[in-house]
Amino acid sequence: MCGRKTLTKGKMEIIEELSIQLWDDSFEHQPNYNIAPTATVPIMLYDGQRIVKPMQWGLIPKWARDPKKLPMFINARSETLTEKRSFSNLVDSNRCIVITDGYYEWRKTGSGKQPYYIIKSDHGILPMAGLWSQWTDNQGVPAFTYTVITSAASRQLEFIHHRMPAIIEKENMNIWLDCDNNDSGSALNLLQPLQKGLQAYPVSTFVNNVRNNSPQCIEKTAEPPSILFN
Repeated sequence: MCGRKTLTKGKMEIIEELSIQLWDDSFEHQPNYNIAPTATVPIMLYDGQRIVKPMQWGLIPKWARDPKKLPMFINARSETLTEKRSFSNLVDSNRCIVITDGYYEWRKTGSGKQPYYIIKSDHGILPMAGLWSQWTDNQGVPAFTYTVITSAASRQLEFIHHRMPAIIEKENMNIWLDCDNNDSGSALNLLQPLQKGLQAYPVSTFVNNVRNNSPQCIEKTAEPPSILFN
């Protein structure tokens, strides 16, 4: 699964690296070292151009009457997207890129759980496949929310956890984003475990507390050793 992530880059860095053409300035993006569910973050969509909008992590289906009575959909399994009522109607039209530059996963050990931080080896943006939804409350106020799609873990990362976010390589982002010109079949084929170009290294349990949000969250610890996947 993916339950904690980062976006430590600033607005202009993100715009340049992802060739974003329109940024919704209704929110102020700040670098975040410990993004948890319910946080509002920049999400990339496509409507003739690459657009960034603020959305809350934890998808609320459009048909929901009372979101409080539903589970929090922070993740969606790639293998069953078209089978689940909450996601099936979004695959054709509401695909998005969750803009991150790393995520955390916890490995079970004999003495507890060891957090790892997983990033791109070149320290670039780590674009995650996502789905988004617009839900409207009884007063007509819209809420924009999203979920992170997960796949089976790559061979290199399965020692940490059996699931990982579905990462879209930059050359394939338009296929995933442009729902009008790329059918869901082509898009779903992209949801494969990324087998190269990642680095995983252990960090301290400082990150376990969601209130901790500083560069200390991503500092390497000496043990166990870091893993590089080329």
